[in-house]
Amino acid sequence: MPDSVVTLSHGGGGETMRRFIRELFVREFGNPRLDALADSALLDLPTAQVAFSTDSYVIKPLEFPGGDIGKLAVCGTVNDLAVMGARPLCLSVGFILEEGLEFALLERVVQSMAREARAAGVEIVTGDTKVVPRGDCDGLFINTSGIGVRPLGHGLASEPIQDGDALLISGTIGDHGVAVLTAREGLAFSTRIESDCASLAGLVGRVLESSRGVKWMRDPTRGGLAAVLTELVEGRPFGALIRETFVPVREDVAAVCELLGFDPMHLANEGKVVIVADARDADSILTLLREHPLGTRAAVIGRIIAAGAGTVRVETAVGGLRRLQRPAGELLPRIC
Repeated sequence: MPDSVVTLSHGGGGETMRRFIRELFVREFGNPRLDALADSALLDLPTAQVAFSTDSYVIKPLEFPGGDIGKLAVCGTVNDLAVMGARPLCLSVGFILEEGLEFALLERVVQSMAREARAAGVEIVTGDTKVVPRGDCDGLFINTSGIGVRPLGHGLASEPIQDGDALLISGTIGDHGVAVLTAREGLAFSTRIESDCASLAGLVGRVLESSRGVKWMRDPTRGGLAAVLTELVEGRPFGALIRETFVPVREDVAAVCELLGFDPMHLANEGKVVIVADARDADSILTLLREHPLGTRAAVIGRIIAAGAGTVRVETAVGGLRRLQRPAGELLPRIC
């Protein structure tokens, strides 16, 4: 790029903007649908049920241990499709750029998005860029929308969730929240805590290809495990019981939470999936998860129970019971 930072002319609709789009976004994301730079992409979708999702990303800082806003934007939308039992196919991406944003940073973010899209097997087929004056944005915001087709593998089981069903998670909780917090606040610890930001399509696909026992899935992002589980039981004729000692937490993440007064179950994750499965399939699903690189610390953390409809209870390490509630507010703003 001839300039070192983004200027208003890069969003002005003229030759500077067109050259900017071609020399960065088309170069990194290039595929036949995008290369045409039409007003929309024309897609040939398989005859199937289509899943559609959209999300916006405003994380601060833009780069953090284990990822950046670009990787997060791709993974977040891919994961939203995958946990619905859909095979992610393609994404759109919208950039809101602040005047003065360094091109070197933007290029790293775009390259990160391209790598993650290739790894997840999706194409970025259409997009948009806008540039706002200095001070009207915080560097860079990204929106991604995604399309996938169902079913992925055998798909989600049609049987209703019921008493005795198993609750599983694919790995340790709170990694993303603590990684962003430490990067934002400049906290230094003896170990480097990295975000778990990752695309789950491969992991979820492995499970759904081999098992018909999965009834429900979600990725526990903002609000963490607590938000997902309370959403699961809210207004339903069943509750959930979690064994606190079964929930996997990295030792360093647990130490930071203890130091700062956080509950790991309330912290964001960006590369984990929570699964409700028929109890008869729980062991085989756990094996499938642990055989995948993103699921080596997967665990069965509890079960669905008939008692206490609409509530989540946690059995503590000393044998007591406490009620798990979603956070009253946002513990850490600008987390995704």
